[in-house]
Amino acid sequence: MANPIIAEAETQMKKTEEALGRQLGNIRAGRANASLLNRITVSYYGADTPLNQIAAITVPEARVLLITPYDKTALKDIEAALNASDLGINPANDGNAIRLVVPQLTGERRQEIAKEVGKYEEEAKIAIRNVRRDALDKLKKQEKASEITEDDLHRDEKAVQKVTDASAKRLEAIAAEKEAEIKEG
Repeated sequence: MANPIIAEAETQMKKTEEALGRQLGNIRAGRANASLLNRITVSYYGADTPLNQIAAITVPEARVLLITPYDKTALKDIEAALNASDLGINPANDGNAIRLVVPQLTGERRQEIAKEVGKYEEEAKIAIRNVRRDALDKLKKQEKASEITEDDLHRDEKAVQKVTDASAKRLEAIAAEKEAEIKEG
């Protein structure tokens, strides 16, 4: 019988991996990626609305994002939201759509971004180690309360470590993929 604590730890670690993937998706890597605009909200008829709900976002070229609003009257609001954001890219409004040209990264900037990726990866690894620690504490409490035997405790501790190692490998793969994308530009 598998201990539910191990399954819970594995689920939490998977959520950490997904969070790292989302976090790294927001990092600009010199290439156009629609996820750069995920956190942009537009004041649309008085309500803050996510950009991807009021416009189609496409990538017609490797370094260009094309934002085509479903309602042309929202064009000025979208442009204002992009200018107010921390993207650092000036929008070009042609009256029908907005183009964002993602600038080529310098070698120095690539290194800074790679360090940032490493920092996020380390934060994610700390999070999974915390999940592992919590799971091990729960297992020890179960053993103290005589809910599981000492042998079960050792077996479950090994299973938790195995899940942690697998999750750490996946985190490293996610970060390595982003670093490769940054270096390739």
